[in-house]
Amino acid sequence: MSEHQNKPLIVGFDAKRIVRNATGLGSYARTLVNDLAAQETLCLHLYTPDTGRDDLRSQIVSRPNIKFCYPRSSHFTALWRTHGIVKDLLRDGVQFYHGLSGELPIGIRKSGIKSVVTIHDLIFLRHPEYYHWLDTKIYAWKFRQTLREADHIIAISECTKRDIIEYGDVDESRISVIYQSCSPRFSVECSTESVHSKYILSVGSIEARKNILLAVKALPYLPRELSLVIVGRHTPYTDEVIAYAKAHGLDHRIQILHGVTDAELPALYAGAEAFVYPSRYEGFGIPIIEAISCGLPVVACTGSCLEEAGGPESLYVDPDDAEGMAAAIHQVLRGAEGREARIAHSREYIRRFQGTDVADQVIALYKRLLG
Repeated sequence: MSEHQNKPLIVGFDAKRIVRNATGLGSYARTLVNDLAAQETLCLHLYTPDTGRDDLRSQIVSRPNIKFCYPRSSHFTALWRTHGIVKDLLRDGVQFYHGLSGELPIGIRKSGIKSVVTIHDLIFLRHPEYYHWLDTKIYAWKFRQTLREADHIIAISECTKRDIIEYGDVDESRISVIYQSCSPRFSVECSTESVHSKYILSVGSIEARKNILLAVKALPYLPRELSLVIVGRHTPYTDEVIAYAKAHGLDHRIQILHGVTDAELPALYAGAEAFVYPSRYEGFGIPIIEAISCGLPVVACTGSCLEEAGGPESLYVDPDDAEGMAAAIHQVLRGAEGREARIAHSREYIRRFQGTDVADQVIALYKRLLG
């Protein structure tokens, strides 16, 4: 092997979400980078407009082959991420660039630096009703611009791959499906002691698309001692959920938690009877993987990719069927026949999403694109 081949591959990443987003795109980016960092043959440069949040940035493992890179000037940092960053990549000797959150800088293809972009979902095109009209225009422009720049595309599910082909008119050969991995902290046994009574759990932004109101509507059909714990960011839809619960005498059976830390979340999963994820449309649904990792059975909804995430032993209902949701939850509560086997089979199914395997697939793609 030549001296050149022995040198680490310098890979640049769009790291904005790593330091700014606590869930979703941020979780994907942090987990993947940490898994990739175990490979000493890679040198990882994380490009971000600013230092972001200390608690998120500190989740990146401290290794000699990882470093954060910032713009030299504090002015026009938003433009730097889409334009000026290319000069910095060339200056730093970056050989490969990975857009972790659906975007690539303008000019990356012309620079000669190979690139791949991870596209998580195209919900803004599939369901524009959940977005401000101007946002849908901006996101659609960025999507098409990124397709022109990217040498290859990673879709995090077959569902997302289908959407990319449909809305981007992209040849299937340009897309690889590499599933999102789950942080290993959810696979560690943790205490199930909880201040909460017997409860089912839902985790995710509390917004209309996530459809948590369906689980609230299912409560009257479930045992009275069973409550619903909802973890997520407060939005106007949260107020709608609270108003519905009060109007139907259910407010004493729901608890909404904001600002739950990464350290606190596994214990909330572990203490629950079951996990519900009634979202109408997702790119993947990583909370389902987290829940199964913590030993929970899952009830989710049909219509997007959630069957890919949860596998055949999780249960899926129509996103407008409250009684169906309740019936499915009944089937997975403690004491229900087949519950433990369902959990065991689901845990076996999600082994395909383990971090090292995902990292190996991503590295293999880098090498293939570099020739």
